[in-house]
Amino acid sequence: MRIGVLMGGLSTEREISLRSGRAVCQALISKGYNAVAIDVGRDVAEKIAKEKIDIAFIALHGKYGEDGAIQGLLEIIGIPYTGSDILASALAINKILAKKIFMLNKIPTPEFAMAGVGAHGRAPLQPPLIVKPNSQGSTIGVTVVKNKTDFTKAIKKALQYDDTVLAERLIKGRELTVGILNSKALPIIEVRPKNKIYDFKAKYTKGMTEYIAPAPLPKMLEKKVVNVALRAFNSLGCRGSARVDIMLDEKNRPYVLEVNTVPGMTELSLLPKAAACAGISFPELAEKILIGATKDRTKGIV
Repeated sequence: MRIGVLMGGLSTEREISLRSGRAVCQALISKGYNAVAIDVGRDVAEKIAKEKIDIAFIALHGKYGEDGAIQGLLEIIGIPYTGSDILASALAINKILAKKIFMLNKIPTPEFAMAGVGAHGRAPLQPPLIVKPNSQGSTIGVTVVKNKTDFTKAIKKALQYDDTVLAERLIKGRELTVGILNSKALPIIEVRPKNKIYDFKAKYTKGMTEYIAPAPLPKMLEKKVVNVALRAFNSLGCRGSARVDIMLDEKNRPYVLEVNTVPGMTELSLLPKAAACAGISFPELAEKILIGATKDRTKGIV
């Protein structure tokens, strides 16, 4: 089989996607697969046809890659792909819709409100808040609002990246992430950014964040966090690999922030760190994601 690693794309996360895609392509080649890196844009259909791929490994982050768009194209042309399907992808990237589904399923998530174009004035919730674009990743456009006067500025910043903005109650506590590989949880990672906020710089600059893997949690609390993460994953209909971000408050209560259906695969990314903690090397991780996709859609063609 010829595997096309789709990367780059048109979103604000293009550079991260290129790093993920190159790493995945090299990993698959090292395992003996016939893999090719495809930097896609609006010519994605033409490039896929030209490369004559049999399966797509999606390493596209953000808009058009993580929102169901590329998944829809691949469904139409009949090419199996890694990760979640159209609906689950579209739901997960829309933070507000995802949180509404969490609430329907009694999955704890921070209190929130929606703001749109023209939003200004009073904050819909009492600070401290996190204000973020509704359908954006990599912590782009995110602001911590500590007082009411900062709210309008935060909304304007978020609106540069999306027409809809999420204002979410800031949970004070520990930041955790649960990697999921083919519907099974990997070891929990605790994220400790040096600047207290796990922003774009903290995510993609070496030395800016401490990662504790596995997270030092009592067994019962660990099971509770994993259970909440898997419930969030399943409530959106996700499959394949994903990453569930969770805040653990000062009373050890977990709150789901979001589910990422195309987790980063760079040298600093959390899913590979969690896999390594479970004894799974990066090339093995890429292979397991690929094989999981083929089992879901082609009944074990690999």
